[in-house]
Amino acid sequence: MSAEQASWDAAVRHLYRDATAYIATGLRGHEDWTLDVLALMARAVPDPRGWARVDDAGEDPERVRNPTWPFVAHPPEYVRPRLKEIDRDSAENLLLALTEGGCTLSNLRYFDESPDELRAMARTVLARYGDAATFHTNVGRTGSAPGTLDFTLEGLEYSPMTVFTEDCGLVVVSDTEVGLFWNFNDL
Repeated sequence: MSAEQASWDAAVRHLYRDATAYIATGLRGHEDWTLDVLALMARAVPDPRGWARVDDAGEDPERVRNPTWPFVAHPPEYVRPRLKEIDRDSAENLLLALTEGGCTLSNLRYFDESPDELRAMARTVLARYGDAATFHTNVGRTGSAPGTLDFTLEGLEYSPMTVFTEDCGLVVVSDTEVGLFWNFNDL
């Protein structure tokens, strides 16, 4: 195992240890990366590098009837407009907000590490996808500037992609890979 893989795996496992999460990466095989997102939601592709995957719903009996569960099998035309592009700083904050339900940064107080140490872990996760990656999410914060998520604002807006009451996610798109980071919160 390379040092890069070890750092990434450790960061993912630590950050999402208490979340109900799905973390997966697959090859980017389409110009329309939404098709790659749908393949990840369906658990139809392996991690191209063999790195850690978190799938808290992976063994749920509901998956017998619906392999994409808890994701809803939407067509690309539904998913594409619901994933809005955000900047890298917002993606870093969103990775941290996804560590627990509610999609806020208030959960950081439950970690032993300082906020700076947690942000370093989020940067380790994003580094896998390179500097040219783009970031997309189904959530917004009322009043945020276009392309950003201001976590100091209260109003959460989201476009659900699952059967749960609330789900928040981040899609990371590079030239070669697509990463999916999702938290499910059944309120």
